[in-house]
Amino acid sequence: MDGLRELLGVDVPVVVAPMAGGPTTTRLATAVGAAGAFAFLAAGYKTPEAVAAEIAERRAAGQPFGVNVFVPTPVPVAEAEFRRYAARIAGEGAPYDLDLAAAARTEDDDHWAAKLDLLRAEPVPVVSFTFGLPPASVVRDLRRAGTRVLVTVTGPAEAAAAADLGVDGLVAQSGVAGGHLGTFTPDAPPPPRPLPDLLASVAGRTGLPVLGAGGVGGPGDVRAALAAGATGMLVGTLLLRADEAGTGRTHRAALADPQRDRTVVTRAFTGRPARGLRNGFIDRHEAAAPLGYPALHHLTRPLRVAAAGAGDADRLHLWAGTGWRGARDAPVADILTDLTRTL
Repeated sequence: MDGLRELLGVDVPVVVAPMAGGPTTTRLATAVGAAGAFAFLAAGYKTPEAVAAEIAERRAAGQPFGVNVFVPTPVPVAEAEFRRYAARIAGEGAPYDLDLAAAARTEDDDHWAAKLDLLRAEPVPVVSFTFGLPPASVVRDLRRAGTRVLVTVTGPAEAAAAADLGVDGLVAQSGVAGGHLGTFTPDAPPPPRPLPDLLASVAGRTGLPVLGAGGVGGPGDVRAALAAGATGMLVGTLLLRADEAGTGRTHRAALADPQRDRTVVTRAFTGRPARGLRNGFIDRHEAAAPLGYPALHHLTRPLRVAAAGAGDADRLHLWAGTGWRGARDAPVADILTDLTRTL
């Protein structure tokens, strides 16, 4: 595991993925670090001040860690298309007194510049980027500050483009991963190809160390990824029910619900392809949902917050990868032990 130690500063080849929107907490990351593994903080959807506070807490723990940042790669949606979709889903907000039809079309870059300023001023061991390529100057500045830089890719062409920037490594994400797909081209999401096939094509194209991501349901999937050339394996969905995760109760219950029988890729909640448990909102609106990130994310967020609080899994984004059946209620250290016992 020399390559893993050089890249992340740890020897345990199971890496905890950044899960934006609540599941990733500093408590989870600290417990992972105490178990000898590596965890990413999720900077997505947080203010720079909140990210700074989490970095300070992790730094004080004295453990290697990373920060994941969303590259602003907006998927514009025309006002007419946005208004049409807002009117279509308006009835979903009625039980919560939400006027979705009148919602403003909001576009933002998730505090991109301020987060980069923070990471330049307070360098962290590792920074990973998702949704696209950061400018070459950003990669240069972070690496000069002593930070190792990774980029999430979903195919060999994206991997080659990332390698040309001089990054230190790649995260190869399969289409079976939970949550948002990191593809550079949201209008053409990657097919759900087996992760070992993706790893072979990416590693062979660049020669860079590659972390696999997507579809882990147990230790066999980790072994298969390592055998295919992965330096380590990111795990997210399997930890959504971990004691230390910030996953909401409605999401946790849905992951344990035996009536949930599949995951699907949807853009109905955020306007960008993401994999989650199939539910009524997806069934009712997926076919009519436009691409439009982050505008659709902001449109549906009040609904999702209200649904989560009310225990309404039918109107909540239930992000999960294809290995979701393996998620369980347990301390994260126990889950990591089970995943690595036979490696």
